[in-house]
Amino acid sequence: MNPETAKIAQKDFERAQQELDSNNVLAALACLERALGIWNDPLWHSRLGFCVAKQRGQLTQAFGLCRTAIEHDPDNPLHYFYLGKVHLIAGNKDEALQAFRQGMALGGSPQLEQILAEIGTRKPPVISFLSRDNLLNKFLGIIFTRLGLRQEP
Repeated sequence: MNPETAKIAQKDFERAQQELDSNNVLAALACLERALGIWNDPLWHSRLGFCVAKQRGQLTQAFGLCRTAIEHDPDNPLHYFYLGKVHLIAGNKDEALQAFRQGMALGGSPQLEQILAEIGTRKPPVISFLSRDNLLNKFLGIIFTRLGLRQEP
């Protein structure tokens, strides 16, 4: 690849990142597809995976793209951020939290900190020796929360 096409691909990628930062996923998807058509950089695949999941609902392809990016650059926390966002789109909150925590363990990023703060932490079970999924804990938690008697984590 000549330096001129590499510059065009890099410029499209930077534009896609700006669009993602401003939450314009459709424009980011177009820019990423154009950039990857010129230069197939696996480090850009996690962003494309998020865009594909968000805009087209193609979750299998999105997970594959995120995993490809992680295989090529396993120490980049942003790949785990986008993998977690794809898990959130799929409705897998536990897996998303796991991916976000992996990203934080690798050094974190402002995006990871923000999304973890948005998700928040769960309050402890009302009866600590019973599991969180126990019906008694669930109903007591609902009742105590409505009465305002629930302790903060």
